[in-house]
Amino acid sequence: MSEHAELARPSSSRPDVGELTGSLTTWLAAKLPPDAHPVIEDVGVPASAGMSSETVLFTARWGADREPAELVARVAPVVDAVPVFPRYAMGEQFHTMRLVRAHSDVPVPEVLWLEEDPGVLGAPFFVMRRAYGEVPPDVMPYNFESWVTEASAEQQASLATNTVDILAALHGIHDPLGRFAFLNESSLSGPGPGGETRGVPGKSLLAAHIDAQRAYHRWIAERGPDAPIIGRLFDRLTRLWPEQPSDPVLCWGDARIGNVMYHDFRPVAVLDWEMTALAPPELDLGWLIFFHRWFEDLARAAGLAGLPGLFTIDRVCARYRDMTGHEPRDLEFYLCYAALRNALIMLRIQHRAIHFGQAEAPRDPDDLLMNRPALEKMLEGSYWLDN
Repeated sequence: MSEHAELARPSSSRPDVGELTGSLTTWLAAKLPPDAHPVIEDVGVPASAGMSSETVLFTARWGADREPAELVARVAPVVDAVPVFPRYAMGEQFHTMRLVRAHSDVPVPEVLWLEEDPGVLGAPFFVMRRAYGEVPPDVMPYNFESWVTEASAEQQASLATNTVDILAALHGIHDPLGRFAFLNESSLSGPGPGGETRGVPGKSLLAAHIDAQRAYHRWIAERGPDAPIIGRLFDRLTRLWPEQPSDPVLCWGDARIGNVMYHDFRPVAVLDWEMTALAPPELDLGWLIFFHRWFEDLARAAGLAGLPGLFTIDRVCARYRDMTGHEPRDLEFYLCYAALRNALIMLRIQHRAIHFGQAEAPRDPDDLLMNRPALEKMLEGSYWLDN
């Protein structure tokens, strides 16, 4: 989540490699046949990994052939690390990845084991096979100076097109409400801002998603200074509420190229499934478009050219329509919602930075959000006029 994520990540939160090696060896031996005799090697915790969950890389050998298996453990954060989210459902991530891999062409790493006992590594985790490729960096953002900016216009266009195709394939999974019911078993009940009731999935699932974000906001505000502009964004969402939301699909939730590994500008691994949800497809489209625009704002502020044409509203929606036949709608609502969701995460990250002595609370709490000017323009309805 950009440079703020690195500031808010204390080095003391990183686990001891020796302890990890021993714990993983004992754990894997219990998962395999008695004569497997596993050996764990090359354990490492990358400094550039995501902040919301811990990433542990390791190699394992077992059985008669002793062939090395290059693996990754995704571990939920411990409470002492001041986690970004109040809940880390590692089981939901594990089963979502397994099902997406089985029922689509989305390149998801193979998941092997789920461990929900926190006694093994201090928190629940799952293990998957390691993938290799190039990831567009968050620090500094990929549109500053990276292998993406150094690519040709044709290569950049290929990356953008192939990324939208990920969403088209993911959203095309049949019977998402049945296959992924575990993501939100109660999501079809209760009213939303427009008075939605049970039996209208697109409306009630969207309402449930927003209700969850309101609860997340309350959780954050109980643990540090609140930013009043977030309440204003919620109010604007109510005014922009879609009259007839699109039918729900399985949404990735964190749809951005910083969560994708590429080879020759084609996705080879789609990562980070912590924010997966059943919701209208525009949830993902809005996040993809907004997140790139956020990085573009940073590039402009730094006096850099950026990549203004990479994920524009028109290009993303045109490709998605061509691939799915669905015309994205209510984008003003979903783009505002993406900005709100990102603001909540950034607010929590700033709380972490203050907690660990890496930042001071500003006099005006809205200044906790580095893109406050952009959010104010969004409230005015003028932010996307130059897109």
